Amino acid sequence: MSRTIKGILFDLDGTLLDHRGAADAAIIAWASALAPGHPRLAEVAALWAALEIPHLAAWQAGECSLEEQRRRRVRALCRELAVEAPADLEAAYAGYAEHYRRGWAAYPDVAPALAGLRGYTLGILTNGSQGVQEAKMRAIGLDVGPVLTGERLGGHFKPSPDCYAAAARALGLPPEQVLLVGDDLDNDVRGPAAAGMPSVWIDRLGTEAAPEGFPRLTSLTELPALLAARYLSGHSYLG
Repeated sequence: MSRTIKGILFDLDGTLLDHRGAADAAIIAWASALAPGHPRLAEVAALWAALEIPHLAAWQAGECSLEEQRRRRVRALCRELAVEAPADLEAAYAGYAEHYRRGWAAYPDVAPALAGLRGYTLGILTNGSQGVQEAKMRAIGLDVGPVLTGERLGGHFKPSPDCYAAAARALGLPPEQVLLVGDDLDNDVRGPAAAGMPSVWIDRLGTEAAPEGFPRLTSLTELPALLAARYLSGHSYLG
């Protein structure tokens, strides 16, 4: 049975902003300066991406500060590459972060998709840090409603059911009237669905099997038509 959707929450990294492209280019530039000609430079982007998962999870769980997880990631990468870690780990991460900021860019389908969503209450639901995620939105020149992070939602991060409930409240809507659109199958698709929030998978990488029973997009420009076909139940919120 169709449900009327009045609000839409977008994940940020990998959904609206090309985080992987920016992060990969940044860590390659950083590591190339740290260890020119290192035989594993071709692996650096994949190594750095893998390190994001446990260290960001430790921060989200309250096991360490945001700054400490950054230091841990730099130290772990240097250990993996068998090179001496910089004495000032915070300055080292700041050097990476500067490269990363230069690469912030929205995917080309974002602006056209948003133009077709007038009338919906929009927002961002992201597991990143509040300050950084707000800076990303300013940098890419998009106003998509409130930026909601675990820091703003009482320490609740995706895929906690409390995170989705709190995000829906922030939009002033019940979870069943809010659609979450994102690229992470656990955080943005299965997690919200288990908490009573409809979800849609944006498959930007094409590296995972489509989850059974969930809508799949290959471009955000497909979202307005999906909403019209599946969720409106005879009511129009497209303005």
